[in-house]
Amino acid sequence: MSQRTLPLLIINLGGEMIYILDQRLRAQDENDDKTQRVMNEIVGTMFNKAFLEELLRPQDLYSHRALRTVLTRIAHASIMRLNPASMDKLYDLMTMAFKYQIVLCPRPQDLLLITFNHMDTIKELVKDNPSLVNQINEVQRQLIEVYTPLSDGEFQLIRHTLLVLFQDMQIRVSIFLKEKIQNPNGHFVLQTSGPVPYGFEVPGLIRWFNAKGREVRRTRFPSGGSYTSAVRQGSFDLSGDRVTLLGTNMYSTPTPEEMNPSNTSNRTRKPKQADTTPNPLATEELNLLAKLMGGMEVQKLLNVDAAFKVNLLTLDQDEEGIGISEGTEHQSSRVISIQATQNQLASTELARIAGEFDEGGSPTERHGNKGDDLLAMMDEL
Repeated sequence: MSQRTLPLLIINLGGEMIYILDQRLRAQDENDDKTQRVMNEIVGTMFNKAFLEELLRPQDLYSHRALRTVLTRIAHASIMRLNPASMDKLYDLMTMAFKYQIVLCPRPQDLLLITFNHMDTIKELVKDNPSLVNQINEVQRQLIEVYTPLSDGEFQLIRHTLLVLFQDMQIRVSIFLKEKIQNPNGHFVLQTSGPVPYGFEVPGLIRWFNAKGREVRRTRFPSGGSYTSAVRQGSFDLSGDRVTLLGTNMYSTPTPEEMNPSNTSNRTRKPKQADTTPNPLATEELNLLAKLMGGMEVQKLLNVDAAFKVNLLTLDQDEEGIGISEGTEHQSSRVISIQATQNQLASTELARIAGEFDEGGSPTERHGNKGDDLLAMMDEL
């Protein structure tokens, strides 16, 4: 097991979570300022200097339970709250998206390019906040310093560690099923065609050499696929063309099919990172999450803005059981409640979870885990 895996895991999973939350918050178009505020608070916590310094310390990988707790804390670092069922579904979407990227990355060191794609897209989402952009840039510099000197073998160990973590997760995701890149049993479909990893030759040629090392004969054989040479290597610098679309926002313009390395055009096209146009296939998957969603709770902080409560995801207008009501005035706060279930269980459960956070965490978080030190640090942020 590699002790350099955890930072890449947290940043990539966190990036997928930010993609989902941002797409659905913007789709509601409730209030752009408050939507951006939620995103800024989540990104600020995720790329906090002290948090990342602890994360970059060589350490064993966390369990799924501890990972979910850390990511829940990151999501709840904003004025938003998700109920446990919502977070379960969100965690499934995050992990399966990242697992897909790990499986398809051409070379183990391309995991770093996937990470940089996540960070580049997040920077684009918070580009109006220079301090957050500088925060992300500083983290990216640290990743370059730590990971670029690693050998191919060390990157292979990181990739193997991640695959072992996700090997038993075979959750079916509708966007993957409809693009036919996931089988009904949850396994991903791997292509036998497309560009080979950068620095490698297209298969189909055998060379013979004599005792002096000179090539004496060549023989070609059918490789069983349609392979092409990689156009160029992705940039491992602070900014540049990463070449691959793995790690970009699949809930926006790029689709999983576009992210597939077998599509050679993907190796040259620069990802559209600022486009927030929802992908219809992804929206269907996210609407499933909406059925589990108890709502998003936003509380008044320091007399800044009036609090409001909105449904995180958009449901069809004819969905049964959806009621919208305006709460009573309490001093200067006006609460708009959007009930997305047929009873009050979801809101009651949401209030219970919010209360647990106020009391110092949920029962799960109070048990000893590998991530206790990291979670204690997050409480101080």
